[in-house]
Amino acid sequence: MAEADPIRPDAAATRTRPALRVLIAAPRGFCAGVDRAITIVEKALEKYGAPVFVRHEIVHNRHVVQALRDKGAVFIDELDDVPDGRPVIFSAHGVPKLVPASAEARGLDYLDATCPLVSKVHRQAERQVAAGRHILFIGHAGHPEVIGTFGQVAEGSMTLIQSEADAEAFTPEPGQALAFLTQTTLSVDDTAAMIGVLQRRFPDIAAPKGEDICYATSNRQGAAKAIAAQADAVLVIGAPNSSNSLRLVEVAERTGTKARLIQSADEIDFGWLAGTATLGLTAGASAPELLVRGVIDALGRHFSVTEEEVMTTTENMAFKLPRGLEAQ
Repeated sequence: MAEADPIRPDAAATRTRPALRVLIAAPRGFCAGVDRAITIVEKALEKYGAPVFVRHEIVHNRHVVQALRDKGAVFIDELDDVPDGRPVIFSAHGVPKLVPASAEARGLDYLDATCPLVSKVHRQAERQVAAGRHILFIGHAGHPEVIGTFGQVAEGSMTLIQSEADAEAFTPEPGQALAFLTQTTLSVDDTAAMIGVLQRRFPDIAAPKGEDICYATSNRQGAAKAIAAQADAVLVIGAPNSSNSLRLVEVAERTGTKARLIQSADEIDFGWLAGTATLGLTAGASAPELLVRGVIDALGRHFSVTEEEVMTTTENMAFKLPRGLEAQ
C-alpha cells in the first residue's frame, strides 16, 4: 500500500479555506521621522551603553517600545526619573522648551528625537508669536505633539481648535492678529474643513508656510482611501494612542467600508471578517512591517490569501541624525 503524500492533505486543506484577496496599502508603516527616532535610540545605546533613558514612548507602538526596552532602553515619564550621568532621549512627538532646559540645568546629556516636521511647526509657532499673532492650533487635546507645541511659546499665546464648532466659536480680542497651525498627524479632510471655517471668519488669518500635516500622514490616508474603495473591510495596524493610525480607520470608514484598528495579528476578530472577500490592510506610521507580515501569516491560516499591493505614491524622505550620532 502506497504511503500517503504528506503534501496533499495541506493542499486539500488550502482548497477548503475561503478565498481572501488582501489589498495592502503602499505607502504604509514607518515614516522617516519614526525611522530616525528609533535609530537615535539604537545608536545612543551603542555610544553610551545601556541603560539609555527615553522620556515617554519614543513612538506610539508597544512592539517598537518593547524591542528597544529589550536592547537596554528605559522609558520614563519625567526627567526626575533619569539618574545623574545617564543620557536621555526626547520622543519623536516633541517636548516643551522647559524639558531640554531642565536637562541642561541638571547637566544631563540629551538627544532630541523630535520629528523634523514637528520641529518645523515649533519654529513657525515661535515666529508667529514674535510677529504679534495669536495662534489657533488645530489638534487633539492631550496629544504629546500638541503639548510640545504649546510649550514652545508663552502661555496664552495659542488656542486649541479641535472641531469646526471650536473654529466657529472662537472670539479673538479686538484688533488681535491671528495665525493657524496644525498637528502633523490629523485627518486631512477634517483639518481642511476647520481651516475653511477659520479662513471664512478671519480672512486675514496667517497660514503656515507649506502644509503642516506631514507627508507621511497625507500619503497613508490617500493609500487607505484607495484600498477601502475596493474592499469589504479594512484592518489598520497601529496603537490606540496613535493619532495617525486612528485617522486611517476614520478615512476608511468614510468611504463606506467597515474598518478596525488592531495592534497585531493577535487582535484579529475572524468573526468580524466573515463574508469578506476583499480585505484592505494598512499600517500607521509607527507600526513596523513585521506586524504587517504577521497579520498576513495569520490570515493565511484561515483563508486562501492572494496579496496585492496598491501603490498610490512612493516615498524617499530621510532625515539626518543629531550631531554626534552620525558616525556611530
